[in-house]
Amino acid sequence: MAVYVVILRCQKSLQRIHPIAELQSPNAPTIMWFRQDLRLADNPALCAACERGDIIPVYILDDDGADSWKMGGASRWWLHHALADLNNSLNQGLQFFQGDALTILRDLATQTNASAIVWNRCYEPWRIARDASIKSVLKDDGLDVHSFNGSLLWEPWQVLKKDSTPYKVFTPYYRRGCLSSATPRRPTAIPAAINISENSVRSLPLKDLNLLPTISWDTQMKARWDITEAAAHERLDEFVMDELQDYREGRNFPDKANVSRLSPYLHFGQISPNIAWHRAAEAGAFITNEQSLDTFMSELGWREFSYYLLYHFPGLPTDNLQVRFNLFPWADNTDADLKAWQQGKTGYPLVDAGMRELYSTGYMHNRVRMVVGSFLVKNLLIHWHAGEQWFWDCLVDADLASNSAGWQWIAGCGADAAPFFRIFNPITQSEKFDKQGSYIRRYVPELANMPEKYIHAPWLAPAEVLAAAGVQVGHNYPAPIMDIKESRERALAAFAVTKIQPTKAQ
Repeated sequence: MAVYVVILRCQKSLQRIHPIAELQSPNAPTIMWFRQDLRLADNPALCAACERGDIIPVYILDDDGADSWKMGGASRWWLHHALADLNNSLNQGLQFFQGDALTILRDLATQTNASAIVWNRCYEPWRIARDASIKSVLKDDGLDVHSFNGSLLWEPWQVLKKDSTPYKVFTPYYRRGCLSSATPRRPTAIPAAINISENSVRSLPLKDLNLLPTISWDTQMKARWDITEAAAHERLDEFVMDELQDYREGRNFPDKANVSRLSPYLHFGQISPNIAWHRAAEAGAFITNEQSLDTFMSELGWREFSYYLLYHFPGLPTDNLQVRFNLFPWADNTDADLKAWQQGKTGYPLVDAGMRELYSTGYMHNRVRMVVGSFLVKNLLIHWHAGEQWFWDCLVDADLASNSAGWQWIAGCGADAAPFFRIFNPITQSEKFDKQGSYIRRYVPELANMPEKYIHAPWLAPAEVLAAAGVQVGHNYPAPIMDIKESRERALAAFAVTKIQPTKAQ
């Protein structure tokens, strides 16, 4: 249909038809552009492409377009393995390219006589601008171009307040906006036939995208993760059948298996949020704790809210949503403190355990993320940008929307943010949520022999206890880099400088 539209338009204007349109045939293939949807199941764009006939599946690594937000090291590592799995699922038919997406797609369409290009939408500001330009140019070329929602339960423009403005507080956004909207669509099956076109071109081998590290810092990550679409489904099934029952309370304890650990699979699209939503809802019929199901659903809702904020407030990754925080007096000369935080050598065991879990596994328990974030921003007075950037490089689930919204929430400067005066005490948090120190012992082996009573604050232990545990504070385990009480008072004083009066969110 697109070819005839182009012909009619050109006949009327006596202009020459674009070469791409001239080459199209009735059996022309469709280019399926994979992005953050590296799966076969419940993939709207893939279904649409397969309905048209033969497909040419491609992945394009566009670091230049991403600019400062190109993927960090841990994300690139995950991406390599996710692409390898998808390529296996497509019988080695996935084609890999690197560079400007528009140039590559136009060249590919010309070389393969493709009639259409389809993809699932992404929501980062740079991608929205780029994709709009790409779609316009490709349509002018005479190609049939369509994009689909394969990443969100609700599109950001579908959920608005009565005055047509975006929500800025999560609870009304989710409870009043999302849950009163249409129920998320049911997942679709893998297409019955995925026929790879013979009109393919020579692409790069996956290894030439250079996504893997040149030094072996990924040893523990390899042991931790199975980066396949099948593993994503297995993990979801395991969670909803065995762990969802106790999710509401269990998710607060970093040593318990009561978090889904689905975030990297969701980010790279190896499983869709629709599958997670409906499978959890179905499993909810078999559990007695309805609050756990509601809590898990609301966590999926928080993921939606993060994308919603990024769409409506594209400055989210860099700009304080509460502009009064532009006056906040961040600390100077923080390099040593920042390095200690990054390396898990602050002297506060729960913080150090979290930061070491992050670096070694590419992941951190959500409760601990809040503690280490509060420690950086409020106890050390280091700008949330520094934490955001470190997480961006170290997390396998590094997601521009969730990472930005999360750090603004922690810092107290975002939408629906935790108030700045709420400062997590890493000692009391450790005593409450890792009482026996199991999580700490796993990631801070220097403290493995410390008794439960002193493992949360080893510098307070008597000398004989430290000696028995083989711990020398300040030598084989660092002394605290600052006093927690004094740093709290300093943070509250800095908060007062902004003259922000904490108010109840409306």
